[in-house]
Amino acid sequence: MAIQKISESVYMGMCLEMGTPQQVASRRDIRDIVEMLKYNKMLNRPFTVMLSGSEREGFRLSGSDLDYMRWQNNHRVIWYFFQVQFYNTQEHALILCDSSKSPPGFTLLWLPLETANSRVMSACVRMNGMLYISSSKYREVTCSIILSDSTQHGPCSSGLYGGELKYDHAHCFVSDFWPPSASSWIDRCHSWPPRQVVSEIIRNGCHFVAIGHKLGNHADNEWRISFSRAEYKLVYSMNHTQFLTYGLLKLFLKKIINNGLRDGDKLLCSYHIKTAVFWSIQQNALPHWHPKNLLHGFWVCFKLLLKWVYEGNCPNFFIPENNMFLSNIYGEAQRMLFTQLYKLYEKGITLLLHSPSINSYIINVLCNPRLTICTVEHTLISEVEVDMDIFYEMGSIDSIGRVELRICRKYLHAVEESISLPLTQYHIVMLQKLTATIFQCTAFILHRMYTCTCTGSNKQLYIVEKMACNMLKIAARFGCVSDMLYIAMYYYKTCKYREALSVIDITKVKLDQPYLMYQIHVDRDRYIEAVGGQSLSTKLRQAVAQDIQLDVDIFDIDKLKPEQQSSNQHNEPILIIPPLVLLYMLELLCSRHVGTMRKQRALDDLQVLAHHDQGQLVPAHLKDIYWEILGICQQITGNPQAALYSYQQSLRQDPYNRIQTATRQRIQNLHI
Repeated sequence: MAIQKISESVYMGMCLEMGTPQQVASRRDIRDIVEMLKYNKMLNRPFTVMLSGSEREGFRLSGSDLDYMRWQNNHRVIWYFFQVQFYNTQEHALILCDSSKSPPGFTLLWLPLETANSRVMSACVRMNGMLYISSSKYREVTCSIILSDSTQHGPCSSGLYGGELKYDHAHCFVSDFWPPSASSWIDRCHSWPPRQVVSEIIRNGCHFVAIGHKLGNHADNEWRISFSRAEYKLVYSMNHTQFLTYGLLKLFLKKIINNGLRDGDKLLCSYHIKTAVFWSIQQNALPHWHPKNLLHGFWVCFKLLLKWVYEGNCPNFFIPENNMFLSNIYGEAQRMLFTQLYKLYEKGITLLLHSPSINSYIINVLCNPRLTICTVEHTLISEVEVDMDIFYEMGSIDSIGRVELRICRKYLHAVEESISLPLTQYHIVMLQKLTATIFQCTAFILHRMYTCTCTGSNKQLYIVEKMACNMLKIAARFGCVSDMLYIAMYYYKTCKYREALSVIDITKVKLDQPYLMYQIHVDRDRYIEAVGGQSLSTKLRQAVAQDIQLDVDIFDIDKLKPEQQSSNQHNEPILIIPPLVLLYMLELLCSRHVGTMRKQRALDDLQVLAHHDQGQLVPAHLKDIYWEILGICQQITGNPQAALYSYQQSLRQDPYNRIQTATRQRIQNLHI
């Protein structure tokens, strides 16, 4: 009975650590709908990008990498020559698998016809008179495509976003067909996953990532068969106890097994953990997975992992003949790892006491055996916490990338088509916010087209401006409270300063509401009083503010051009600005043309944030752009000494927006 209570307590703690079923579902749905829209077939994009790894699975773990897979849409891998019939060879360069000389789970990629693009051709080598794509050469060719300062890490291009968030981009190829070597997996799927999930996985084929088997005969040229898409579909099909068991094992690996080890010394990885969970679920090692036996599930998976280390064989879930321990867990390393794991095994479930994020939930029950544990979702986490998680997630990916007018039109058509699909509430609210973003982009692109090219009559320009304004007003009705600022920004660009100030006044009132949610800051009681129990769409429109994202190619502001150019030069094409900071800047810029008293008041309000805000209105990671904008406004109002101090403060902050080049140039130009 005690172990069941401890399991329930750990389940509760893991829900707080990893997310409740509702939070996890919202994260997945939001990511899925964004990807579906961005890479809709109507857009005819030359490439597709897919988020993978723990972020795609629904985890939000501190220190986790962002893992992406990227492939060219006009290249396809086939397994047999007869599969050529499914493609137009004028549109697709076809690549044929040759697995005859490779270990299980790996293959050579043969180009029977030299029809690939120049990037692929530059990565080719000749073997026995035939042309093969070399994985090592392809890694070299693609390493700096996304970001110029990327470095090679396994099959990926790696680096840091904003100086702290690590990314891994795997440049790969895709096949629409399921690998013949994984056909036995289909026959094993009797009880899990469900039949419809199996069908969807097979329909989506597989990928090939640029890394060979270390012990293979062609390590520099082989490619690993990747089942990343299949894997996140499998994780989606887990119940929440299974998902949290997987999460608990990930924590166990990070905090206990690999704690203190350098990357090169870590023998076990998260993929081994995931594989153990997949096998345990499919083999019915635990007939029923529910909160009361969470620790039993953990123990089943741990024992399977221990068995694999003892035997030196970790069978890939899709291709069991692929022993994933073969290249690094053998000999003395294997013996040492087994000894380490067996010592933990002998401690029993108390081994989890070594994990700071878990031990308190175990100790609570041991110290209070009569403690009643409730695992009902809505008692674990409040409506406000769930909403905060959802809107924060939305704000972090509310972008459609660099676009042009015809792409915006296709986006809107894709949104229209998606409405007929079976959508969850999370799909709907994310589509709503993306629609607002598309309208905003369209409005500013139209303005740029008709003013920069100087074509058309005054009447045409009037019509375009009216259309653009209407789009921005529609976007404000779809989007969140801070989306009003795009209207003010447009009025400023078109020299309608009084109209801009009128919008700013309305927005200021809305942003000053006591129930407003911005990032992780909100007055919970007032939020519930104002919008509690209402739809996510209503909450978004009435009670949520998000950062303003200024894409250098779309939302240019004259006074911020150096900052946008600096950011763009460092592979960050978007400036992220807190809404209130942009509001005060726009108010000051417009007031210069209307009234001097209001200009000073806007500057005073902006300066107050430096001394009285506790990170609620200006998050710590956005202090660089705050101090920069304050300096610009001080310089505009004739106070170069104060501007110098602000620019220096900007340079001392986390370089999130990559604006340091612009800041240093502004300091040089002050001539104090």
